[in-house]
Amino acid sequence: MPRIKIELPETFPFSTEILIYIGHINYGHHLDNAQLMSLVSEARVRFFKFLGYTELDVEGVGIIVADVAAQYRSEAFHGETLVVSMAANDFNKYGCDLVWQLADKASGREVARGKHGIMFFDYTERKPTAVPPAFIAKAGAA
Repeated sequence: MPRIKIELPETFPFSTEILIYIGHINYGHHLDNAQLMSLVSEARVRFFKFLGYTELDVEGVGIIVADVAAQYRSEAFHGETLVVSMAANDFNKYGCDLVWQLADKASGREVARGKHGIMFFDYTERKPTAVPPAFIAKAGAA
């Protein structure tokens, strides 16, 4: 199976800092892979807030995560502050990719990169819906 390779955008319109707590650490004494997803989820919530939305209300519809890919670059440890950068790209009829990168704030060392494929979802109708044009305008220009 070929290795996953995530291409990053040249710039990220959004970044946030997240401290690594002891609960994020595994028996190898570094950031647990499941906790990595938790940190990226927190950053995703902050990204939507930065755009003026919540994950359940983007111009009247919500989002769901359709797929996830991650590429680990180095270990991260308890007490480090990670800078999580995020951008929306690769828009299609129902969604887009949220591309992200985690780096240690102090050293700049890249910890991980990846993407979440999101789909817009009408929770009332329980079905996928088109990407709101206002989201494309905000996220694409952010």
